Amino acid sequence: MNDARGRRSPPNLKSLGKTLPGQIVLVLQGGGALGSYQAGVYQALHEAGIEPDWIIGTSIGAINASLIAGNAPNDRLPRLQEFWKRMEQRPVWSFPGAFPGFNEKLLYWSTVSNGISGFFRPNPLAHAGNDYPLGAERAGYYSTEPLEQTLAELVDFDLVNSCRPRLTVGAAHVRTSRMRYFDSRDGVLGVKHIMASGALPPAFPAVRIDGEMYWDGGILSNTPTEAVFDDNPRKNSLIFAVHMWNPAGAEPTTMAEVLNRHKDVQYSSRIASHIERQQQAHRLRHVINQLAARIPEAERNSEAVKELAGYGCPTQMHVVRLLAPQLDRENHTKDIDFSPSGIRQRWDAGYAHTRAVLDRSPWVGEFDPLSGVILHEQTELVAAAAE
Repeated sequence: MNDARGRRSPPNLKSLGKTLPGQIVLVLQGGGALGSYQAGVYQALHEAGIEPDWIIGTSIGAINASLIAGNAPNDRLPRLQEFWKRMEQRPVWSFPGAFPGFNEKLLYWSTVSNGISGFFRPNPLAHAGNDYPLGAERAGYYSTEPLEQTLAELVDFDLVNSCRPRLTVGAAHVRTSRMRYFDSRDGVLGVKHIMASGALPPAFPAVRIDGEMYWDGGILSNTPTEAVFDDNPRKNSLIFAVHMWNPAGAEPTTMAEVLNRHKDVQYSSRIASHIERQQQAHRLRHVINQLAARIPEAERNSEAVKELAGYGCPTQMHVVRLLAPQLDRENHTKDIDFSPSGIRQRWDAGYAHTRAVLDRSPWVGEFDPLSGVILHEQTELVAAAAE
């Protein structure tokens, strides 16, 4: 059986009886145009019969998450396709045969000068001087009113608030520099919450919610996996953590490489160290559980022991880390590379990487009972599948 592009569709994992170890969580990082990779990840999951129970997103991840949570399962992929079609940017002029990278530079300057139809447009008053009183809601080089209209057309917020799946989006509270997660389980979400999660300064103005201003959550935590680890109550989970910024890279030797590597370091959000700390914390929770089970029942029921045992946790979380590839001639402007080819290449990579992971199903098997967080690297799984 083939999909629309002639590829063999993957088998439905649920129909084959493959066990999914708990709730399915999709964690989507911020990264602008790189977010088409996330759409490819979702397509592979959807074709395999896996729909998320919970989606957590920041910035473009929040936008993709709203497109999934705000549509019925059969409409989710078409809505993602429609959104990314609207995001495509074509230069006014193109010069075939020009020196490498020339047309990419034209596209970059076209985006900077004209914005992206359906996403953002220039705010001319932002260039009236650094001290010009724009007002908090307009203090940005671009207006995101086109994005608000796009989301209103493509996202059903009644479905979002039905909490099937649960949707969580991260934003940075401007006054306090604290991360705020807006969660459909705990309150009503609207288009402003999605806009706030993607309000990256100084390009985009902050968004006011309940009287407070919020910026892009990626400023504080661009990979919001922490929301799963800190959830109450915690549940057994299979977490697909989708990353667009490469945490590892070569030493830069040119200014172009410095600018590119700087963005990767800045927005990869120290995810490796976060996972390591969570692995340690969850291991200790499992140790507490096992120790509590060895205490005689009479003492185990005392209030003091119950309180201490409450720090334990029996849940196990499998984290599948998916990482977008670096394209040829990719540079620090990659997050505004809304070219049709860039969008398609990243979408296809997300689809292929996730297919390879699903084929391997690394969460199936025996694992250390003391391990609360088990990490599966997509790069290793894809390499193994190719052998």
